[in-house]
Amino acid sequence: MSEQGFDQTFDYVIVGAGSAGAAVAYRLSESGEHTVQVLEFGGSDDSIFIKMPTAFSIPMNMKRYDWGFHSEQEPGLKGRSIHQARGKVLGGSSSINGLAYVRGCAGDFEEWAALGAEGWSYQEVLPYFKRAEDCVYGGDVYRGDQGGLTTCNGNNMKNPLYRAFIKAGEQAGYGYTEDYNGYRQEGFGRMDMTVRDGVRCSTSLAYLKPAMTRPNLDVQTHALTTRVLLEGRKAVGVEYRQGANTFRVRARKEVILSASSFNSPKLLMLSGIGPAAHLKEHGIEVVHDLPGVGRNLQDHLEVWVQQECTRKITLNSWLGPLAKAWIGANWLFLKRGLGISNQFESNGYIRSRAGLKWPDIQFHFLAGAIAYDGSSAFKGHGFQVHLGANKPKSRGWVKLRSADPADPPEIVFNYFAEEEDKAALRAGVRWTREIFAQPALDPYRGREVSPGPEVRSDAQLDDWMAETAETAYHPAGSCRMGTDDMAVVDPRCRVHGIEGLRVVDSSIMPTVTNGNLNAPTIMIGEKAADHILGRDMLRSDAPSFAPDDWEQRQRTGAPERVIDP
Repeated sequence: MSEQGFDQTFDYVIVGAGSAGAAVAYRLSESGEHTVQVLEFGGSDDSIFIKMPTAFSIPMNMKRYDWGFHSEQEPGLKGRSIHQARGKVLGGSSSINGLAYVRGCAGDFEEWAALGAEGWSYQEVLPYFKRAEDCVYGGDVYRGDQGGLTTCNGNNMKNPLYRAFIKAGEQAGYGYTEDYNGYRQEGFGRMDMTVRDGVRCSTSLAYLKPAMTRPNLDVQTHALTTRVLLEGRKAVGVEYRQGANTFRVRARKEVILSASSFNSPKLLMLSGIGPAAHLKEHGIEVVHDLPGVGRNLQDHLEVWVQQECTRKITLNSWLGPLAKAWIGANWLFLKRGLGISNQFESNGYIRSRAGLKWPDIQFHFLAGAIAYDGSSAFKGHGFQVHLGANKPKSRGWVKLRSADPADPPEIVFNYFAEEEDKAALRAGVRWTREIFAQPALDPYRGREVSPGPEVRSDAQLDDWMAETAETAYHPAGSCRMGTDDMAVVDPRCRVHGIEGLRVVDSSIMPTVTNGNLNAPTIMIGEKAADHILGRDMLRSDAPSFAPDDWEQRQRTGAPERVIDP
């Protein structure tokens, strides 16, 4: 061993090679001035199932690539235990997710700042979204075209159902948004995905693999981090297992946990940082009583509203073995066809009621009637929206199941614990029915398949939601950023009360954003890197849309304001 019992020494040690961790690793190693080690429990992402966008449901159900976490039985979901897929592979969850690129709306980040995350307002995070991105439509004041993360629209809505859905949203009075990741989220428009030249653009492809050519970056796979090593209240390194061996690596400057909303709080608690009483239950010596560790857990629930399609133009035509082989061959040899898309090519964002300034409802539109994980499909032709009420009030927790680092944590979300969450999703179902009834969908619309026309009352909708709602795989908030007594990290991502230790991943979000979490998690990695390196923070003056009549009206069809780049 080298100095003071350590096997190796680096300036920075990053736990987790996922959406945030890969971005941090790239930025910290970029100048060549610092040595960086990344520890990842998973292995290589070199798999056709990871690379092919349309095959995304396969790796999220494979033990090789998924941690295999499940929630406890959820009372609000009739006692169901929910699978929470998390990437155990280079690129983390960006290598097994649905590839959707959604930044969230400006109001999400104004909310963060109001809750104590000073420096994380929309104007202060926008430059980091831009820095990460290589948008195929080109750059402007909102979109980046110089980053490593390629974003596009897949097959550019060749199926007419995608454009019909957008038009139906406009006809229902919600308006059109040219770019929901730009000036205006509210409304209906094309949906973006992280795909480069027909291949999944994970953070492994965008950040980690380019950085791994640098001599100052070391990446260790199949490395299970067991604890942060502390001298008093200072982090000095980490301990990890690799096969039958245990190693200790020293961090001269900092340890950065980018291990997910489940594993980051778990590692803090295994290291003696967390709620004192809970740590003592498991025989863990309390180094720092930090009660917020593992609390404030949030997630997005979604339901699938499905409609029969009267024309044989949907994805349901492509579910047989010969059709799948044709898709695979086209992708493998030509990088074209259905294989290059996640099939979510249009989307919408609305407010569930008047009195909300920012959208809280999200629609992913799919030109087929198929379960998200591919486990089931409507027998016939159909289309659907994945409907999410994305600003939940319910809060859960992550706790230790035992002091064994190999044990999964105890996960409780408390879905639907708050009545407001049920009300928002019920409203979303009713607004969806209204959108599906618009003239733009007249040529395609058959009978309602799910929840079914007989499901009308609040009680019936609540029962259907409890039986069928599924996670959107967006856990967040369990190491909340802020300055109050329940905050875990400060606005520079430093763990309160511990020197040399930061958390940089979706767990630091004060509240979950209105959209898929991959894009904001990458942004967190980009911004945190500047904090770690002590750089001047970037800022934008680009404006954002909010309707003038939001207090009185649930929807606005006002045209999008055009901003010159």
